[in-house]
Amino acid sequence: MDAASVIRAEGSMRKQHLIDPETCIRCNTCESRCPTHAITHNADNYVVDPVLCTFCMACNRPCPTGAIDNWVFVARFYTLAEQFGWRELPARVTDREPAAEALDEEAAAILDVAHRGMRGTARAPASASKPQINVFNRAAPACATVTGTVRVTAENASSDVRHIILDFGTIPFPYLEGQSVGVIPPGQEPDGQRHAMRLYSVASARDGERPNTNNMALTVKRIPLSPGQDGRMRGIASNWLCDLRQGDQLEVTGPYGATFLMPDDPDADLLMICTGTGVSPFRGFTHRRRRTAPNARGKLHLVFGARSPAELPYFGPLQNYQKSQLDCDLVYSRQKGRPKEYVQDRLRARAADVASLLRRETTHVYMCGLSGMEQGVDDALGAIGRDHGIDWPELRARMREAGRFHIETY
Repeated sequence: MDAASVIRAEGSMRKQHLIDPETCIRCNTCESRCPTHAITHNADNYVVDPVLCTFCMACNRPCPTGAIDNWVFVARFYTLAEQFGWRELPARVTDREPAAEALDEEAAAILDVAHRGMRGTARAPASASKPQINVFNRAAPACATVTGTVRVTAENASSDVRHIILDFGTIPFPYLEGQSVGVIPPGQEPDGQRHAMRLYSVASARDGERPNTNNMALTVKRIPLSPGQDGRMRGIASNWLCDLRQGDQLEVTGPYGATFLMPDDPDADLLMICTGTGVSPFRGFTHRRRRTAPNARGKLHLVFGARSPAELPYFGPLQNYQKSQLDCDLVYSRQKGRPKEYVQDRLRARAADVASLLRRETTHVYMCGLSGMEQGVDDALGAIGRDHGIDWPELRARMREAGRFHIETY
């Protein structure tokens, strides 16, 4: 028995740092950066000695594949001999320590609100790339520079929605489509505490706004400043972000989220349902598909709701897509001279097409936006199922289990 097996607290959980042998390219970057010499290797694997590892994170950012970014909580440390023999990581005991650091809990609480309700436990699509999570935290955030900000709703619209481009310079900020990042507005609450972190979905493909650039975009709606039920002011973060100008700098944490991800499978059909700034991750999905598989057999379908064309973010760019690139339904609930229509109404109007999608094992369903849309969409899919011989509750459960059904609402 080696020392790692001995230094454990009986009946408690210990944090252990592991390297994923499936994605590690054996470049030696991690071992060369480790100040405690905790990382070593043999002919097969690079491994971390739990006795020597101090979780300093010196190895994390330089890793080119993210193989280094694996943290588990175990009752008994995996020994070096066990790690040297792995071909893949073992099933995780738990993804989170009972007393995780405050920033992780803060982000987790926000995501829990976004993912609550009828969905159950979400899973990532089977073909999705492996995400990196919590690379930057409140104690060690990434510094980003605003390189662009533009309004993406009409000037006469009541809602001010901004497309904000953040550049990270020489510091890699790895993210996938569907992940979120955190920002902490400057200043303090009346009780002297720093403002709470806000999460925003990334609106870019993983290789940046322009291919192969180390940047990302956020879609931010300005919320009028007003006191919330908890006594804290609403709209602080959104007003701060929307008022940023080119050249301004801010601190960014994350990325966060490991399930609301895009499948890499070019045969996957994506049904994306959203309202308002909920389009953010789907903009990233669409750009990723166009760049990597423009002739994919799988198709992209977007049902996007807003009050009117003027209030719909990215209305202009959406007109430029051909139907073969993006089958786009733009739905308006307050358009003058026309009856109110919501995203669930458009799903019912295209019932035959939706039913055809639901029957395919390649179809992934995503919903993002205001939480009020959830029940209406679920009712519409249930009605479509009944009319077309599909047991929607049973199918929804199977899709969720297979990583093909995702909801992120606030």
